[in-house]
Amino acid sequence: MPADDALPSRARPWRASYPPSVDPDPKIAPRTVPQLFEEAAARHGPLPALSFGPTTLSYAELARRVRQTAHALARAGIGPGEAVALYLPNLPWHPIFFYGALTAGARVAHLSPLDALRELEHKLRDSGARTLVTTNLPSMTALAEQLARSGAVDRVILCDAGAFGPLPVPLAPLPEDARFVGAEEFLAGAPDGPFASPAAPEDVALLQYTGGTTGLPKGAVLTHRNLTAAVSIYDAWYEGFGIAEDPDAPPQEVALVVLPLFHIYALVVLLLRQTQEGAHMVLALRFDPAEILDLIERRRVTLFPGVPTMWTALVNMPDIDKRDLSSLRLVGSGGAPLPLEVKKRFDQLTGLTLGGGWGMTETASAGTGHLRDIPPEKAASVGLPLPGLEMKVVDVADPARELPLGETGELAIRGPNITRGYWNRPDADAEAFHDGWLLTGDIGRIDREGYVWLVDRKKDMIISSGYNVYPQMIEQAIYEHPAVAECVVIGIPDDYRGESAKAFVALRPGAQPFALDELRAFLSDKLGRHELPAALEFRDQLPRTAVGKLSRKELRDELRGAAG
Repeated sequence: MPADDALPSRARPWRASYPPSVDPDPKIAPRTVPQLFEEAAARHGPLPALSFGPTTLSYAELARRVRQTAHALARAGIGPGEAVALYLPNLPWHPIFFYGALTAGARVAHLSPLDALRELEHKLRDSGARTLVTTNLPSMTALAEQLARSGAVDRVILCDAGAFGPLPVPLAPLPEDARFVGAEEFLAGAPDGPFASPAAPEDVALLQYTGGTTGLPKGAVLTHRNLTAAVSIYDAWYEGFGIAEDPDAPPQEVALVVLPLFHIYALVVLLLRQTQEGAHMVLALRFDPAEILDLIERRRVTLFPGVPTMWTALVNMPDIDKRDLSSLRLVGSGGAPLPLEVKKRFDQLTGLTLGGGWGMTETASAGTGHLRDIPPEKAASVGLPLPGLEMKVVDVADPARELPLGETGELAIRGPNITRGYWNRPDADAEAFHDGWLLTGDIGRIDREGYVWLVDRKKDMIISSGYNVYPQMIEQAIYEHPAVAECVVIGIPDDYRGESAKAFVALRPGAQPFALDELRAFLSDKLGRHELPAALEFRDQLPRTAVGKLSRKELRDELRGAAG
């Protein structure tokens, strides 16, 4: 595409596309997550903060539990310089221990319930976390026992998953292991009064792991300032939506939290921002379309951020047009590209505008977003850069060379929310940053009106159901199969997940082919569920580049050609 009048991509044309109510340069004061939380608790004390099943905690009760957790952690010697690993699903225990650990001055390392054992071990050892907080859901307790036996952790705090309401699964007993302690026992006797948090804005708050294209996940370092700045950036953006001035606004927003809180999108957009705003957050343990529709109707949900797979499932539900979604006021999609047809269908069903956006772990989620009223010709873009951020497009081969508007290159971004680097990975820092700008690895362009269009990814990352999946990690695991000589993994289109992994395998001489289900079973203890290949193809030979490397590009091009 030709450049638009050769204007530099950093000319910030998006500012002219902002509504007058959006401040393009919001004042973002450095602050800590405990400050954000305590200010919210003081403002919204009697209002409901969290609901799970039949249980609702007010902001005052949540604050009491958070302070008690901070005191208990400090009593156990966990504070500044220490790390606490959270291995938790969407239960009230997550906000309690997340805010509690940060209040105590520790840093949090998020682990995913989707992680395989080796990924959990790596994240624990890399982060320095010697305390693991998890639940007595059987699968999580079993992995926690393995982690304790391997020496990856010294202490496991086991939270009762049924403490806030009955669950439809049996729960595991507390293991007979001195390293395990029940959460109630751990917290017992700790005061629940004010805690003077030692946290400072530039302290590390969170190690949020993002997969490595050439190995194990690396931890993006997010400070208290990064996280709270991302909240402030979203605040400035949503001023343009006019929601607060809506005469039909409910007395309190009700936010549906089905996105996993261990993911940066949910953590910032839901937990942190909705805490600040005093919303009533309704937690859901898993995404089941029928259950979610029931929850929206019963709880009169007003805010619902999701990922494309959720919207795809919902619009394809039988009789969706007969469900009462009238309480919804703001919906948004992130984590992966939103199919345009899904957006159109949802908009028609609800009369709302389902807007997509773009962000990364390294940007604490905040990157680009759509206005409430999306110009039809811009619907396939990922929106405008958010207030307080700068974006530009640079030459993929030479990041020092900025490209004009309309030209395609690598997107670069900077702002107060951007990670300061990767934990223990100066090599990754050198690759990811240039002259103070984060090189995103995403290929795209910025048009004359400032809208950002994603074209491709520089890296080979697959985005499946909003999760980052890295071919190299899958390949390394497949290579452990005794019948495999060579393998290449690429992303293939998936109508439900956006993308899924497909493995191309060349067998060792004399080895017999195996079924996809057999391969998935072999990989089940090596990879997360979201990383398991969805397709498998055997070939006598795999394509190579001119220098003899296995070529993902050739396989992708071949599939595109076959698809027409």
